[in-house]
Amino acid sequence: MAYIRRVPTASGATAVQIAKYANGRERILKHVGSAHTEAELGVLLARARELLTDPAQGVLDLDVVPAPAVAALSGGAQQRTLFETAQDSRPARREGPGRVVSTDSRLLFQALRGVYADLGFEVVADEVFADLVIARIVEPTSLLDVGRVLEDLGRKPASYSTMRRALARAHPQHEEGAEGEDDDAGTESYRDLIAAKCFAHASASGDISLVLYDVTTLYFEAEKEDDLRKVGFSKERRVDPQIVVGLLVDRNGFPLEIGCFEGNKAETHTIIPIVKAFQERHNLADMVVVADAGMLSAHNLKELDEADLRFIVGSRAVKAPLDLASHFHWHGDAFADGQLVDTITPRGRHASENDRKHRAEPTWDQDKHPKSWRAVWAYSAKRAARDAKTLTLQENKAKAVIAGEKAARTPRFVKTSNGTKSLDEASLARARRLAGLKGYVANIPATVMPPAEVLSSYHALWQVEASFRMSKTDLRARPLFARRRHAIEAHLTIVFTALAVSREVQNRTGLAIRNVIRQLRPLRSATIAINDATQTFGPAVPDTEQAVLDAIRRR
Repeated sequence: MAYIRRVPTASGATAVQIAKYANGRERILKHVGSAHTEAELGVLLARARELLTDPAQGVLDLDVVPAPAVAALSGGAQQRTLFETAQDSRPARREGPGRVVSTDSRLLFQALRGVYADLGFEVVADEVFADLVIARIVEPTSLLDVGRVLEDLGRKPASYSTMRRALARAHPQHEEGAEGEDDDAGTESYRDLIAAKCFAHASASGDISLVLYDVTTLYFEAEKEDDLRKVGFSKERRVDPQIVVGLLVDRNGFPLEIGCFEGNKAETHTIIPIVKAFQERHNLADMVVVADAGMLSAHNLKELDEADLRFIVGSRAVKAPLDLASHFHWHGDAFADGQLVDTITPRGRHASENDRKHRAEPTWDQDKHPKSWRAVWAYSAKRAARDAKTLTLQENKAKAVIAGEKAARTPRFVKTSNGTKSLDEASLARARRLAGLKGYVANIPATVMPPAEVLSSYHALWQVEASFRMSKTDLRARPLFARRRHAIEAHLTIVFTALAVSREVQNRTGLAIRNVIRQLRPLRSATIAINDATQTFGPAVPDTEQAVLDAIRRR
């Protein structure tokens, strides 16, 4: 016998379904809808009870059935009366109460789909792909569960196999020798089309003269490694197989390029392929690439410079004594809050071209200093206080390990000599001397970009970090369950596209994407059946939510 079940969803809604047990297994016969309020839940439960008790639904044919005609009150069914003409001339009356067939959040879907179209992503010309992107934004879930999300948004979902084919089209380059390789291999992928539109949008609405780059790791619910999914350094300190993902964004965090690398690939080996692909795709020459200290390597800086690209890369504190030798010689350890020192730093292992006999710091010039890059060092009293606190904690931990009070691997500031552990006073003093300093390496002359602008450009890196957080939390890019490379790449293309739409929504509304979803998803349209007519009515939209919708719809 069929029964009604209520199931909580990942978005906090309650799904109402009709199910029954068959052969010892529960089988879902009908998904009635998802409720976000008590009122909606009551409507859906009433609808479910009607479906179970309606005699016309003996085989659970859940379509709307026209109500039967009502017999005349005078005379028999075959008897003509004097009142027949009068009765026939009366206006038709409602035969039975109206019924709510379904409710959905189509307003939210239409708003997001409008942004998708405004960004030019309809160049992909794949409705199923677009539905997968919108579903990823509203409620990230598995491919098997996407149909439920789309139905809740007022969309008729494609079948699971059709969705699978859409993912295959999204990244047509199959692995060499893989099954299913077809004539589409080598054609332009969806990601290429989306990336081109992202660049066009960023060029028209922002400034792409400065781009930001960073990497992250995405782990898999898998035990075995393969050619792509490998165990490596994890930012989440996991030991699962993973991939390394590089993301290039503009100064506002809007995505421009994404790349996928082996899980054990070093961060320093990812930036050049991503930046060069972006440069070649759009035929660019003059732009500034900003990355953190993890990308700092002599090879990377040389490659970027030879590609006629300008860069700003975070430096490591251990380079400060050499770069600031002149400053320490003439001014000691004293720094003023916000003080900037514009100097030079050696390329790789070359000897410093900075002569500390000269009190004035050298002004970097590529012709005059062929073995050095420009270096800007900044001092912050707030950073100094934070560094001092961290160093004190590290010193206390080192002393505890030396005293045998704490069992741990050899921490910082502990040195071992002849099997005896002791506190490394020299290293600790050197670290305290450098507290509050942060360095930046660049190949941009001071005449083009002053030191303060170098700092502000580097500080924009939080935008790419924010985009990564959005992709991991709001869009749930991890964990990954795909196994083959083209499936993984297709998943990243969905996330990349969803990130672009989400970023644009946030830019238009000034609200986090999760906040927008929470406000607009409860606005439910209702489909009502009366007699043999079915009509959909939109919700009453409060002023606050209407303002959000108006902001999203603006071009």
